[in-house]
Amino acid sequence: MEFLASVDTGPAGRRGLAEALAPELRLSAREVETRIQVAVDLRRRMPGVLAAMRAGLMDGYGARRVLQVTAPLSDEHARQVDALLADKLADAAVSTWQPVNMARCVARLVEQVDPGGHAARARQANAGRRVELQHGEHAQSRLTVDLRSEVASACYARVDAMARRLRRHGETRTLDQLRADVTADLLLGNDPGVTVPEAAALVYVHLPVDAALTMSDAGCELDGYGPIPAPVAREIMTNPHSTLRTVLCDPATGDPVDLGRTRRRPSAAMRELVRVRDRECTVPWCHRPARHCDIDHQAEWAAHHGPTSVANTAPRCRRHHRLKNAPGWTARHNPARGTTAITTPTGATYTGRRTPILTPNSTSTAARSRPDPNEPPPF
Repeated sequence: MEFLASVDTGPAGRRGLAEALAPELRLSAREVETRIQVAVDLRRRMPGVLAAMRAGLMDGYGARRVLQVTAPLSDEHARQVDALLADKLADAAVSTWQPVNMARCVARLVEQVDPGGHAARARQANAGRRVELQHGEHAQSRLTVDLRSEVASACYARVDAMARRLRRHGETRTLDQLRADVTADLLLGNDPGVTVPEAAALVYVHLPVDAALTMSDAGCELDGYGPIPAPVAREIMTNPHSTLRTVLCDPATGDPVDLGRTRRRPSAAMRELVRVRDRECTVPWCHRPARHCDIDHQAEWAAHHGPTSVANTAPRCRRHHRLKNAPGWTARHNPARGTTAITTPTGATYTGRRTPILTPNSTSTAARSRPDPNEPPPF
């Protein structure tokens, strides 16, 4: 924490610093930026909590929870809470509290220090409401929604009541399963609880032809997630609400075929092909799905007369699109080989390689490399 606070360059340069440190620390740039902000806030606003971390009375997660509770406070009020909390941390019984209990204790101290700011803090927190998708393991993901407490409680109560009603009418699914399925039905516009919800495919699902024909169970991927079981991929493919598109791939390389265009803005077909080809932001440590990225010219259209073609465009998230031309940053992308090399302002170079959608066919590769006996020699 103290190291990150010591190298901080201030809000203006923090994003670039986080991008440069991300591959060194083996963390996402967003996580590095968050840790730098946490370190700076601890040193400036909560020195007592930082001292408690040094003494082993609090871990990093607990410190983050404390900072979240005190975030709406001014620096002066935050330091007052920090001083009151330091007295409580000196108590051996309190030092073993779990982070959730610590957060509740800090919330009471916040009310004690700034009782008149409760409504303003609630309005500020409500302004940050959002929906977040977190991909997990075994083809399962988590959808979280931040809402005002009474709204969230009312939503949960309705879902729970519908799940319990289905349970009373003979459903064999568990209550947890029913709550999850009812929630998905409501969001998808289905009749809640009638059947296990089947989501139409709104993202790319890559299936080799042999997997689609049930001849193989390998090679299926969900865009933005990774490998999924072939039966799940086939369920999505056969869903009548899914939209199917044919993507022609070179059997020797496993990559989609190329397109070209001479205008600055790529066509819809070109954008789709580039996104299917690369699948993610081409910065090696960024995994933002390509469908949420900008289609960026590698050789700039205006400055370097770069063509608008599949060979000269690649998906970059908005953050890395802006960073590409920042001082000290160099990006080189080779769409034919699927490699991207990024040099940071520290001079370190990191190279990432795109994995093909399909496993290249070694037979086709060998056939291409074998000379045609009917062709004249190249001399």
